Amino acid sequence: MSKFIVVVLDGFGIGEMPDVAEVRPQDRGANTAAKLVSYFSEEKLPTLESLGLMNVLKGTNSVMKPNLSANWGKAKLAHEGCDTFMGHQEIMGTRPEPPLVMPFNASLDSIFEALITQSYKVDKIERDGLFLLLVNDALIVGDNLEADLGQVYNLTANFNLISFDEAKRIGRVVRNANSVSRNIVFGGFVEGLSSLLSAIEVKNDSAGRAKYIGVNAPKSGVYQKGFEVEHLGYGVDERTQVPYQLRRLGIPTYLYGKVADIVQNEQGTSYKSVVDTETVFSLLVRDLSSTQTGFFCANIQETDLSGHEQDPTRYWNVLEIADLGLEHVISTMEKGDCLVVIADHGNDPFIGHSKHTREVVPVLVYQQGRRGERLGVLDTLADIGASAAEFFGARLPQFGEATILNKQYNECVVSNS
Repeated sequence: MSKFIVVVLDGFGIGEMPDVAEVRPQDRGANTAAKLVSYFSEEKLPTLESLGLMNVLKGTNSVMKPNLSANWGKAKLAHEGCDTFMGHQEIMGTRPEPPLVMPFNASLDSIFEALITQSYKVDKIERDGLFLLLVNDALIVGDNLEADLGQVYNLTANFNLISFDEAKRIGRVVRNANSVSRNIVFGGFVEGLSSLLSAIEVKNDSAGRAKYIGVNAPKSGVYQKGFEVEHLGYGVDERTQVPYQLRRLGIPTYLYGKVADIVQNEQGTSYKSVVDTETVFSLLVRDLSSTQTGFFCANIQETDLSGHEQDPTRYWNVLEIADLGLEHVISTMEKGDCLVVIADHGNDPFIGHSKHTREVVPVLVYQQGRRGERLGVLDTLADIGASAAEFFGARLPQFGEATILNKQYNECVVSNS
């Protein structure tokens, strides 16, 4: 049997969603990929160029050109907002539901009591009538200010004061004490607790009232040295998703990086808390080279982190590493293997804010001998998961259609193998 490979360039959108003016006016004009390509117009990403990047960015100023042999399309986001957790659940075939919005202070008491019960030292930090929790004088719990407000809680740690393992243990206590879709435990080596305290910010609601409080992660410096992260999800039924359906048929499933942290894959292989782009691709290429069949999904998180930092140079450097990684992935592929390169949302480093941007994403498909297909505009990221399920003859997930498969091509490959 063949392999189905998905590489998610986290935050690499290709233009604002049609509903942005109505639902996220702060994202008007967003186009992560086009702005980066234009900004570095004399530079090339040869593998992405060959896969059809400039086909989806037609008209963008660049030395790169469209490839008439590429198989390419675009995909809309069916979930509300533009959150990584929701995007990856959609990719895996879960029908998007409206997210729970619960500012951190609505969960403050239950989280405080859970931590105290586990004998942690917990102090409340007040700003503008709102509170954060400081745990063991080393880790701060509050709202995520980079995702859609009220949907994600962050646990931001200074690893000079606490280990990542201990931070993750605290994270599991916090996770069990609240109901929002995602909690994120992360940190880095920064100078003292003051680095976190000085990055505390309060955000207002639409009426101008203080409602959200958290640590501005890019400002805190935790991304810069020794960054590690674990994503803790909630409320998703794994039986609706691709990995579960494939495992029922004995198909191996492999997840790499952030997707391994947020998608359930208990019977498969998951490389959790892997952030470094070269490491993600090294693990992926190693497994592809030693495995005859399977479903492989890798998340490249450092693109997204660069967007949060509003750092186009770092973003481009990560894209160059990812481009080389994709070349190595393709070098392992045999006839019939399918590679899909997509994103889960945008993160425009030129937009003027450090949050995700609600963007359409590229869909670039490679199979040996398959050429020049226009895949059109997919209505949902779930078409990726549905296509993976049908590729292996598995039951389709809860949501999505197998729109990116060329059934005639795959039938021909099977009959000639």
